[in-house]
Amino acid sequence: MEAYLDNAATTQTFPEVCDIVKRVMMTDFGNPSSKHTKGMEAENYINEAKENIAATLKCQPKEIVFTSGGTESNNMALIGTVMANKRAGKHIITTRIEHASIHEPLAFLEEMGYEVTYLKVDRLGHIDLEELKEAIRDDTVIVSIMFVNNEMGAVEDIKKISEIIKSKNKNTLFHVDAIQAYGKYKIVPKKMGIDLMSVSGHKIHGPKGSGFLYIKENTKIRPIIFGGGQQKGMRSGTENVPAIAGLGLAAKLIYGGHSEKTEKLYELKKMLIDGLYKIGDDNKCADGSCGVVINGIDGIDIKETAPHVISASFYGIKSEVLLHALAAKGVYVSSGSACSSNHPELSGTLKAIGVSDELLDSTIRFSFSVETTKEQVEYALEVLKKQLPILKRFIKQ
Repeated sequence: MEAYLDNAATTQTFPEVCDIVKRVMMTDFGNPSSKHTKGMEAENYINEAKENIAATLKCQPKEIVFTSGGTESNNMALIGTVMANKRAGKHIITTRIEHASIHEPLAFLEEMGYEVTYLKVDRLGHIDLEELKEAIRDDTVIVSIMFVNNEMGAVEDIKKISEIIKSKNKNTLFHVDAIQAYGKYKIVPKKMGIDLMSVSGHKIHGPKGSGFLYIKENTKIRPIIFGGGQQKGMRSGTENVPAIAGLGLAAKLIYGGHSEKTEKLYELKKMLIDGLYKIGDDNKCADGSCGVVINGIDGIDIKETAPHVISASFYGIKSEVLLHALAAKGVYVSSGSACSSNHPELSGTLKAIGVSDELLDSTIRFSFSVETTKEQVEYALEVLKKQLPILKRFIKQ
């Protein structure tokens, strides 16, 4: 048996999405800029995808710009807006637990003379709203804060954050990285005060290499890719019609029966957390405490966290060792290791929420999708129960 519990990294593409991608690639393969029938067919796929996505956000189709994914959307939101609003100032606000696709563009902008304020977070991954309020200045161009943290599932109060931003400086733009939130939460940008929002297709059972940036009408933003003027000049380059068609369908499918899907995810989350604590009690530390720590849930209801992400630290066992031991048994998870050279942003997240030094390289991320089953969670717990005592031989001295 296999248990794929790494859905925050990527999801398996819906079969219906695979079908439409293949159809567009093999049959309706025209260039949407062409004026003949094949081109118009391709353009129709793009328009339908925009309408599907706009329906999930209760926004206008023209407010959707297709990209290659979350990284490009984040780069466009940050670089495009500051370049279009140079007269507004050179100050940006974000948090210490953002994804690298936020931190790296901001590092680039800092080299160009922009000043970036990085907000601290508490042990639950939440920003201090008073610190945010104090940080906003007359020259603050944009605030960028993720909706759901990709590593430990912290959920920010986006509507409240927007209210604070706009009350302090009505001209400051608010960008939300919703890559882990879209499909899990019902998001209405206008009601929540969001000016720009990034989404990635492969997190919602759509194709890799697909995504979009929601841009509220009349928001000042410049393109960062130039060329043929596609998408009204906002994102040049021949549109990836197969991926766009697949993304539009995935968006429609993921929001079908949304409440029931979310409830199922929370049931799986509780089941895994309860099982992890039981295993931790069976593998206690030397001082008698539980051998497993669940990060970011102390003292709160799990429904105050994202439904699909769990960050767990295992005393005495390096995450890389545990990850490979689980993979050998068909259980697939992600390492939350602070020492991972491929994912340096994880170190910032774990440190920011106060994970102790001894657990920084002993953390695993489990993540679900709508296709995850109870049987898979049970199997993962069964494997963990058997493997942890064996892996104790790798305990750090």
